[in-house]
Amino acid sequence: MAFSFGPFIGFWTANDALVKRGALVIPGGGLSSQKRLQMIADHRCAILCCTPTYALHLVSVANQMGLDLSESTITRIIVAGEPGGSIPSVRSRIEQGLRAKVIDHCGASEVGAWGFGDSKGEGIHVIETEFIAEVLQVDDSSPRGRPVPEGHLGELVLTSLGRFGGPVIRYRTGDRVRAFRDHQKSCPFIWFDGGVVGRADDMLVIRGVNVFPSSVESIVRDCLAYAEFRMIATKKDEMDQLEIEVEADEEGVDKLALALRDRLTLRVDVRPVPIGSLPRFEAKSRRLDDQR
Repeated sequence: MAFSFGPFIGFWTANDALVKRGALVIPGGGLSSQKRLQMIADHRCAILCCTPTYALHLVSVANQMGLDLSESTITRIIVAGEPGGSIPSVRSRIEQGLRAKVIDHCGASEVGAWGFGDSKGEGIHVIETEFIAEVLQVDDSSPRGRPVPEGHLGELVLTSLGRFGGPVIRYRTGDRVRAFRDHQKSCPFIWFDGGVVGRADDMLVIRGVNVFPSSVESIVRDCLAYAEFRMIATKKDEMDQLEIEVEADEEGVDKLALALRDRLTLRVDVRPVPIGSLPRFEAKSRRLDDQR
């Protein structure tokens, strides 16, 4: 389990579910990538659970260390937390690098695990024994709440059927999908071509962590009350990345980077820029520069 094991519930539930099923689970929290690779070799692990971004990172680290992952005992890689497991280019890079099959998985803290990858790795099925799935229009020209035609891009809305203590009715996940009920897959459940392909809001998914620009701004303001800043969203290897430019000295940059790590449980690149170099706004500010 190559996760940080911080307070985010998703990875803990996966860990505990595996333990309950009697699997030997080896937590990798608090270890460097080099140590995790060594642990995989020492314990002859068969399955690796991580985000797609981290799987690609492990391949890169192994190459730097001169390790041949084709000799690894890993046969399956279960990826979750961000899009990638059903993106052909990302999937193939992970499978080629680790010589193992990628299995995509989807869920949300509010509803639990709601989907699993199809056998060919081309998309995601909803667990319809547990959820009622709707796909609604999100474009501004149409009323919200109207179903999209088969295969059109829309927002996934879920109603849980058996979640005790935390049921939800028509929960808008914010995930954009292309849904097909009429398909030739072996599983009859509704199928999303390419899995989750994007977001209906401004939320970013950075290495498995949901990040809202408003949350980042709140942290910046707590650390550097009056400093101008800019969030830059980019895409690398089909994955969302985030860096922050801020008009501050090195001390302020270090303080902000530490606060982001502590409160988001995520390392974010923070770079100092000269005072007055970032744009100012007289009306509503636009501090997210989306270059994806």
